[in-house]
Amino acid sequence: MNEINTKNIGLRGIKVADTKIGSVDGEKGILIYRGYRIEDLAANSTFEETAYLLLHDALPNEDQLREFKRALSEARELPSFVFDSIRKWPRPSRPMDVLQAAVPLLAMADHDLQLESREANLATAVRLIARIPMIVAGWDRIRNGHDPLPADERLSHAGNFLWQMTGTTPDPLFVKDLDIALVLHADHSFNASTFACREVVSTQAHMYAGVAAGVGALSGSLHGGANAEVMKMLDELRDEKDIAGWVRDQLDSGKKIMGMGHAVYKTTDPRARFLKDMCFGLGKQLGQEHWCGLSSRIEEAAIAEFEKRGKTTIKPNVDFYSAPVYYLMGIPGDLMTPLFAISRIAGWTAHIIEEKFGDAQGKPALYRPSSEYVGSYCGRTGCVYEPMDKRK
Repeated sequence: MNEINTKNIGLRGIKVADTKIGSVDGEKGILIYRGYRIEDLAANSTFEETAYLLLHDALPNEDQLREFKRALSEARELPSFVFDSIRKWPRPSRPMDVLQAAVPLLAMADHDLQLESREANLATAVRLIARIPMIVAGWDRIRNGHDPLPADERLSHAGNFLWQMTGTTPDPLFVKDLDIALVLHADHSFNASTFACREVVSTQAHMYAGVAAGVGALSGSLHGGANAEVMKMLDELRDEKDIAGWVRDQLDSGKKIMGMGHAVYKTTDPRARFLKDMCFGLGKQLGQEHWCGLSSRIEEAAIAEFEKRGKTTIKPNVDFYSAPVYYLMGIPGDLMTPLFAISRIAGWTAHIIEEKFGDAQGKPALYRPSSEYVGSYCGRTGCVYEPMDKRK
């Protein structure tokens, strides 16, 4: 294989595999799931329907969707040992750490773990899609001194999460908006967490091992953790009068404007447009438009300042408006990234199945990049090992 000089660029622009699942056109601001534009799915689909599309490469008919929802419903019942274990964990633990630690517990609860067929992995994917929200909502209740709640099968996937987190019947507006947000976050091609999932299962590790890696990657502030950082920024700026001056000072000191810019998009993230509208809709409904107004002022000031500096491609990304949207729904800041995982688990599991069983188009079975050693050699023959008593 010919060596290509692509080191130290974080794999940006490097095509490592074929995929039939998702496509991102960063120049034009286009996101596609299985051939469908995200705008069409967000306007017309549901999360359950979108998850089915990602897993099966086709939108479901009425019977298929009914069966998929039934499978999700059945999978929401967890063995008691899972929450018995989680109850013993330190209450100050970060929810993303809890989620990453809980994924292996879900593996232990999976009686089909050793069945490495496409059908078995599809069944495992359904269990993960159903159970990740239960873990997140259950932990939030446990850390606040309450017991986890059973699912309410009258509710949708989004509605169940809100119910299991709060213990109250969710506002239909929140359910609808959360459902759209889950659709928007369900896949994003070979992002950092999806690539982590695929890289791990390329070793023939099981799906849960790949998902645990994905959760770990998503937790970082440069990936899924960015939404929580956006909310911290908004909270700190709630009384700031000179937003333009704050933006200028941030950039002058080499700091980031959280939620602005993206590794792929060179224009506005198409998901951000939906979330911005959602933010203002929720804000008006709840009488809390100041959060969306503040976000909009930061966006305008940041874009203007970036343009002055010749950085015309830096626009809001999906995290910029998802943070105030989730805040308005009453979701704690440290649950915003786990909520991202609740959606992205659909994309992760679809990619894992494709990695394990898809048409690899000649890709080697195992990801194994190379590196260039730039450390010490101590001469052509290597360093001479010295006994402890001879070392300086």
